[in-house]
Amino acid sequence: MTTLLVIAKEPRPGRVKTRLTPPFTPGEAASLAEAALTDTLRTVARTPAARRVLVLDGTPGSWLPPGFDVEPQCAGALDERLAAAFAGCDGPALLIGMDTPQVTAALLTVDFEGCDAFFGAADDGGFWALGLAEPNPDLLRGVPMSTSTTGAMQRERLVGAGLRVRDLPRLRDVDTASDAHAVAAAVPGSRFATRLEELTAAGGR
Repeated sequence: MTTLLVIAKEPRPGRVKTRLTPPFTPGEAASLAEAALTDTLRTVARTPAARRVLVLDGTPGSWLPPGFDVEPQCAGALDERLAAAFAGCDGPALLIGMDTPQVTAALLTVDFEGCDAFFGAADDGGFWALGLAEPNPDLLRGVPMSTSTTGAMQRERLVGAGLRVRDLPRLRDVDTASDAHAVAAAVPGSRFATRLEELTAAGGR
């Protein structure tokens, strides 16, 4: 079975989802980040896995469900932190972030038979998921992160290494307020959608 990795930041005001400010305050942005992270982790908890790992920058809170190992993120740029997350795995692994609360257990239930990697592109040009049948940190190191071409370059790195890549559906990350509303509309009744609705009603946004 596959190890499921979630890389995340502790949802503290001023440290997460800063592009939501404005229209939201840093505290409100952090509460949206916590709701997104909670939805994501609970989905991962429902997904069959050999192991579930939260690779965390910060300290776990009440939002962390049982059944997860917590590993601290290493120092360095995002490519190094992603690489280190895979380095801690000794079998097939799928890594996602905390920015896609619309993710489902069906999307995360991957089968590496007939392929070497799974790749989930994000609408902003990045990627929301990366799965490797044989985790190799060098497949991530040196890929420029947080650009409009990050996803294309990461996928090219996989193909260039001779890996057979299977694509997952494209998803939208939550970065801006418009992203938040679009994602919430896709998952009505989720913690993320409910929190956004509360904040929107309270602030007239």
